Amino acid sequence: MRPRTLRTALATVTAGLAAAGCLTAAAPATAGPSTAAVGPSTAAGPAAAQGRPPANACSPAVSLTGFTDALDKTTYDGAYVGNLSALAPDRRGSLTALSDRSSLFRLDARTLEPRGVVTLADESGAALDSEGLVTDRDGTYLVSSETEPSVRRYSRTGELLSRLPVPDDLRTAPEGRGRANGSFEGLTLLPGGRTLLASMEYPLDGDPADLVRIQSWQRTRHGDFRLGAQYTYRTDPGLGVSEVTATPDGRLLVLERGFTAGVGNTVRLQLADRPGRGTVLHKRLLADLADCPALGATAKQPQPNPLLDNFEGMAVTARSGGRLEVLVVSDDNQNAVQTTRFLRLRVRA
Repeated sequence: MRPRTLRTALATVTAGLAAAGCLTAAAPATAGPSTAAVGPSTAAGPAAAQGRPPANACSPAVSLTGFTDALDKTTYDGAYVGNLSALAPDRRGSLTALSDRSSLFRLDARTLEPRGVVTLADESGAALDSEGLVTDRDGTYLVSSETEPSVRRYSRTGELLSRLPVPDDLRTAPEGRGRANGSFEGLTLLPGGRTLLASMEYPLDGDPADLVRIQSWQRTRHGDFRLGAQYTYRTDPGLGVSEVTATPDGRLLVLERGFTAGVGNTVRLQLADRPGRGTVLHKRLLADLADCPALGATAKQPQPNPLLDNFEGMAVTARSGGRLEVLVVSDDNQNAVQTTRFLRLRVRA
């Protein structure tokens, strides 16, 4: 979704393109008019051993290894390839991108070119405001919508299979305390596949301005999900949660995002606790992505760093040498001054 406009000047956006392959590091992209990339980071090599920052460092923990705008303002099989709000790899080594206009795009894991598209709908056949995506172990998709909010399960061909229960207080007002266009923005499955998490984008009415809820579900022996614990997470001032993604050890990568007209985007990559050790999830900053090198990127509107845009989707695509390869994508809102951009980050978590 379009981030909330802030009254105070904020600026920082996140990102890092990673070709999502079979849990192996991606090859460098070829630089061109809409793509910039560099070779593999030396974060795990001699420079890191001697305490020097990794190549193209955004912070001591995060480096940028490439980006591409190749899908910006393109179509596939009649569908607009944009409005991308989530990414999900699966066990087959493929990658799926979710449009918040109810389309699932299957992307080539290496090139990120579309290879298929599936249209989703709710129980009445209406389009979804779809924001979060998980590919489950059986190949079905779990998709969150911030309208009600909801989490639904779909087959690989887009048939609606079931719907998960949602606590009453998380529902959009007036049924609950959730804000319109500000509820289930992120969705992730913890390692082992038994715990599903959905993150609210903004606080519930009546909650502190920096507190967001993260709802969990536990898988039953029959394979469906029942309601589990609810957690709280504190954002930086003025920011909301645009995505949450589990790491291989069960901690959470969290994208916090904001927007200020005339200034641009703010996106920070945080690392939060593994859920389950109390109901409060503590975090630490991994990188403010305005500090990443631009690598030749250009912006169509004011940005503190031309690399920045409205980043919403994120997936861990590989783990190597103690580093995570993380792919991030922006939602262009089908807007002429925004860009569909993939970034590849290498993260030491």
